[in-house]
Order: sequence, then structure tokens, then C-alpha cells
Amino acid sequence: MAKKDAPPRWDRKMQQRLARGEAAALGEFYDRFASLVHGLAHRVLGDERAADGVTREVFAHVWEHPDAYDPKQGPLRSWVAGLTHRLAVQRLRTTETAALARGGPGSAEELEGRVRRASVAARADYIVHSMPAPLRAALELAYFQRRDYRQTAADLGVTEDEARRRLRLGLQLLSTAHDAGAPGAPPEYGGAA
Repeated sequence: MAKKDAPPRWDRKMQQRLARGEAAALGEFYDRFASLVHGLAHRVLGDERAADGVTREVFAHVWEHPDAYDPKQGPLRSWVAGLTHRLAVQRLRTTETAALARGGPGSAEELEGRVRRASVAARADYIVHSMPAPLRAALELAYFQRRDYRQTAADLGVTEDEARRRLRLGLQLLSTAHDAGAPGAPPEYGGAA
């Protein structure tokens, strides 16, 4: 969010409804964010069952602590993504540390490396899913369909200059996934609080 003055109206209303204990609000919240939460958890953990567990934890936390979201910190979507990331990384560390304690392969340094790689991957997924649709469409054409900027322009019905701008901006946004202190990243992803 460029300005930290007020969250979107839907975010404020949803938080109020959750704070009042409206079960229908939790259903709407789930419908809106379940795929984001599960996808990020799966990206960090690499395990469907563990991602399901983190997804349940996230929605239980939201239901039990709706006031934990501070609208001044940014959109509800970023808060949910950060919460998911934090819980998934905690679960990964717990699981992997337990495996190391039982004599499993690897070391504490290798565990931290896996956690860092999983965090970067989760940040990249979040960035791609959060970027505007025109940027995402250009990147998907270039990456998944191996189109160059000319083919991307033709497929999208835009000028070649516009296709280059979209690809450049999309790649610049995506490159921030490696930067733990990326501007605009949720604090849980290393952004400014």
C-alpha cells in the first residue's frame, strides 16, 4: 500500500465483522484467502498435509484474534500472507529440527538454508499473485510459453514498448523476492514495519 493512511474498505469491514464473531464473515474470508494461504504454506513446506495444517492454523488464528490485524500496517491480504509465512516457517523449523535431533541427515546450517530458500520461494509466489494482472499475464507468456517481448505484445494486443515495460516491471518486482528487506514487503517477509 503506497499510503499507510487507511486500508481498503473491505478490509476494515471484514475485520469488524470477524471481531463481532460473524461466522459468515469467516466463510467469506476463507473463500477470498484460502488459495493464497494454502499455496504459500505448501510452497514453504513442500507437503500437502502440512500445508493443510498451517491453513487451519491461520484461519483459526484469524477467527480467535481478529484484532491482531493492524490496518495501519497495510492490506489484510499482506497480513494474512505474513501470518501464513510465519506459521509455515515455524512448522518447517520444528519439523526439521526434530528430524536433526533424531539423527536425521543434515546440519543446522543446512536447515537454515532450506528455510531461507523456502522463504524466498514463498515471497516470489506472493509477489506474483499480488502483482497487477497485466504484469502477471506478460510474465506468464514470457516464462511459461517462452514468448519474447514481440510475441507477448502480439498476444496481449499491446505495443512492443508496452510489453517490454510490463516485463521489465514484473521482473523488477519479482527480483525483490531475494531481498529480505524489500520495500512494500510485509514485515514478516522482511519489509519495513
